[in-house]
Amino acid sequence: MSFPVLPRGSAPNSQAKMSRSPLLARAYDLCVEKARRNIRRLADAPKSGAFAADGDYFGFHEGFFEISNWTSSFFTGMALLAYRSTGDTEFLAQCNRLKAPYREKVVRHGMDTMHDLGFLYTLYSVAAYKQTGDREHRETALLAAAELAKRFVPEGKYLRAWGRMDENRTDYAGLAIIDSLMNLPLLCWAAAESGDFRLREIADRHASTVLEYFVRPDDSVCHSFRFDPRTGAPVGADNYCGRTVESCWARGTSWAIYGFALMHGYTREARYREAALRVARKFVSLLDEELVPVWDFSLPEGEPRLRDSSAAAIAACGLDELQKYLPGETGLTAAADALTERLCSSDYLDERLECPGLLKHAQIGDGVGKARVAYSSWGDYFFMEALARRLHGDPRFW
Repeated sequence: MSFPVLPRGSAPNSQAKMSRSPLLARAYDLCVEKARRNIRRLADAPKSGAFAADGDYFGFHEGFFEISNWTSSFFTGMALLAYRSTGDTEFLAQCNRLKAPYREKVVRHGMDTMHDLGFLYTLYSVAAYKQTGDREHRETALLAAAELAKRFVPEGKYLRAWGRMDENRTDYAGLAIIDSLMNLPLLCWAAAESGDFRLREIADRHASTVLEYFVRPDDSVCHSFRFDPRTGAPVGADNYCGRTVESCWARGTSWAIYGFALMHGYTREARYREAALRVARKFVSLLDEELVPVWDFSLPEGEPRLRDSSAAAIAACGLDELQKYLPGETGLTAAADALTERLCSSDYLDERLECPGLLKHAQIGDGVGKARVAYSSWGDYFFMEALARRLHGDPRFW
């Protein structure tokens, strides 16, 4: 089965390809400048900064050490992308000012963390260590991986997503979510770095569980799945982010593409590559001429068709990653290029330097089954990564 053709009029034509580099370079330069401003503010006052309706992430009221914080490292990740491409040591110096709080979060507040330790420490400690060889970053990343491994529930072979592991009376007991795939690279990296291959086994078992229970016969994915907290027996699909339990949440689809592609890279298991390809085909087949997806592909007629720029950015990176292992699937690159270029337009990219945010029109929750739009720090990071892949090569942070 060939890769789906993009909607008519949405694929880059030859003239567009000739002008692609200036378009992308201008957008990347904007990312670098906003990354500089944002990392200074984060280093001055560490916090979350997840999303903002007006693009001012620093008005977001969530502390760095709060259990729900999963987004601080999208700022450090952007700063480290900028350091990699420019060589400007200010980016690294500002990131290094955060060494103490990142270490404290896993050493003193380890129980008050989530499965998103992978997001937090891959895009901070691991990325910094890979670029500098700084042993402090290595040690912190290994501590974070060890803490993440404690969330593995052997009975169900999954990583619990949310909540303290010593609290089993909440709705979060027995819950895994699709975003979890992006947290597994921390475990895989730590296994290779430390020689503790139990960590990679945990990642592999969890990914296998996600493949079995999250990916539907039609290649869509559910947002979450619930297991019996005591026995580990599968209970059924659940939903906290999509429109319904049965719907096709766009960002969850993007997480699945990228996450399964990354797991194939670490394990070389064909089933993860094939899962990523199946979900990628599903994602592209559901795009319309706008290219940036609606926040949930299952929206009924009459509901506002809010877009999710962050889903487009994540998907672009995931399609790029998958193409490394399927060089004959040229449609992957074409789709990733088209998504990235669309996000460079004024419809989505905010070029105001006084605005910390980059991408407009990202979807965030407005209660279960509902959505509203905002700027998102995760969308900004993956947009910059997609640009970096085209202009400076794969950063290999994951």
